[in-house]
Amino acid sequence: MSGIQYPFGTTYEYVAPSASAQVLGNLGAVGDTLVSIVATVATSATGTVSITDGSNTYSLVPATTPVGVYTIELNIASQSSGWKVTTGAGVSVLAIGNFS
Repeated sequence: MSGIQYPFGTTYEYVAPSASAQVLGNLGAVGDTLVSIVATVATSATGTVSITDGSNTYSLVPATTPVGVYTIELNIASQSSGWKVTTGAGVSVLAIGNFS
C-alpha cells in the first residue's frame, strides 16, 4: 500500500452540500493528511466532489455518480497548503485525516 498510513489518531470533518473550498481543520497546512473521503450522494446530477491542496486539484466524484454512499481511500499529504473540499448541491462529505 502506498501513501501515508495513520490508522489511529485521525479526526474527521463534515462538509455540507454546496460547500466551496472548505478548509479542513482550523487553518490547514503543508503536510496535512487526507486519509479518506466518505461521500453521500443524494442527487446524482449535482453530486460532485473535488479536493485541492493549493497546487493540485482532484475530481473525486463526477456528476453522473448514482445515489449512494462512497468511501474513497486517499492516504495523501498536502503539498502547498491545507486541504480544501468543494461539494455540489447533491452531496455531503465526511473527510477523515490529520488537519491543522
